[in-house]
Amino acid sequence: MFNSIQGTITGKKNDALCLATGGVEWDIIIPATDNERLPAAGETARVWTWLYHKEDGMRLYGFFNETRRAAFLELLKVEGIGPKGAVKILGGISQEELEQALDSEDLARLEKVPGLGKKTAQKMLLTLKGKLTRASAGPAETASPYADLVEALSAMGYDKRAAAEALLKAETTVDGLLSASEKEKLLFQRAILYLSGM
Repeated sequence: MFNSIQGTITGKKNDALCLATGGVEWDIIIPATDNERLPAAGETARVWTWLYHKEDGMRLYGFFNETRRAAFLELLKVEGIGPKGAVKILGGISQEELEQALDSEDLARLEKVPGLGKKTAQKMLLTLKGKLTRASAGPAETASPYADLVEALSAMGYDKRAAAEALLKAETTVDGLLSASEKEKLLFQRAILYLSGM
């Protein structure tokens, strides 16, 4: 129903985000690690969403990017993990660490994630090994529209991985109605600010 919402961040808590757009303020549940990567209150952001609808109510879940949302949806396939549990898991481990732990069958690392016991961690290994890596390495990720910008930032001395992360963070703050050239210029400027620690 909703793919993403772009608006102004009006409030942030550990696992909750308030985003105002078009006269509506959305109350969004979001993993703590994703929330940390979004800009501060008062700035514009884009959040990828998933709507949970049951007889007794609805809740809107948000994610830093499509890869994180895909990881959340994969976690829901694991027996014993519901939306709240999936958010808690993602809030306690980065995407890279989660993929690495699953691919290397690192049960000990998974057990360190808050709220994740040994049995559920074992179920995760059985259900998800290799799946998150394939999902995050899909066409949308490998054919990154920011490859040229990453190379330009790398030529300026910035680490490629850090540059890619900064561009993703900057993307959440850029108006989707800008032309391609305007968007690229703004992304480049904001990525430099993030990389410079500003």
